[in-house]
Amino acid sequence: MTNLEELVQEINRFEAIISEWDESQRCVAVGLKRAIEALHKAALTSLIKSLKQESMSALRHAVTDEVVYAVLLYHELVKPPKPPLVQRIQTALKEVRPALKSHNGDIELVAIKPPDTVEIRLIGTCSSCLASTLTLSQGVEQAIKNHCPEISKVVAVNNNPTVYTTNSNLTTPFSPPITSTWVKVATIEQVSEFGVLAVQLAGNSLILHRQGATVTCYRNACAHLGYPLEGGKVENGIITCPSHGFQYKLETGECLTAPDISLQSYLVKIKGDKVFVKLQK
Repeated sequence: MTNLEELVQEINRFEAIISEWDESQRCVAVGLKRAIEALHKAALTSLIKSLKQESMSALRHAVTDEVVYAVLLYHELVKPPKPPLVQRIQTALKEVRPALKSHNGDIELVAIKPPDTVEIRLIGTCSSCLASTLTLSQGVEQAIKNHCPEISKVVAVNNNPTVYTTNSNLTTPFSPPITSTWVKVATIEQVSEFGVLAVQLAGNSLILHRQGATVTCYRNACAHLGYPLEGGKVENGIITCPSHGFQYKLETGECLTAPDISLQSYLVKIKGDKVFVKLQK
């Protein structure tokens, strides 16, 4: 009996011959091919409907034949087999990898825990990003579930757990004493009530915002990846990071995009028309 490989080789041989014909001859051959294929598909569709009504087991048995399966697959009458789970997970990770690398991060598959759990590891900047939980839920988890509907849990593991904090000035019992001082940064008139004022002072990049007589001050760095906030759109007291769209309430520093993070704030006091901010020495 002729096997599938021999049949395919025979088809390829004739297609190669036809490819050397002139355009009008090729059009006739292609038209004939499409008409025959349409006839075959209609006949196979009717046959499958009849077999489903009479005997599903007979239909399943017929599809195990490689020639039958190949023809049905060609006519899109059966679904192609799913790649192995690990391959589909790697495909999902490949999709999100460019976005992670644009943030100097990466991702790797750690383990598959049957029946429905996948463990991954965020690498580089993404492993310590303040919004890593959001990255996991909105990007990685969704990509994996799109390719692997049988997976319901995506868990991030880290060999070196990171303590997330919005305070970049971490101290230990052995750190030298920290002192603070009030520094004049602007006048009331300089701080816009409908925008932000960016100032550079003693190595600190800050943004100031005013609502009436109240002035707030924050580190000029998005809590997501530390990009500057100046230049971001301010509307209804909310600033949007110009780099990746994270939004913050300028009244409190609260992040509306990822509620677990916030802007680093500084104490402010007003003397006359001058604005002072408390900075560490």
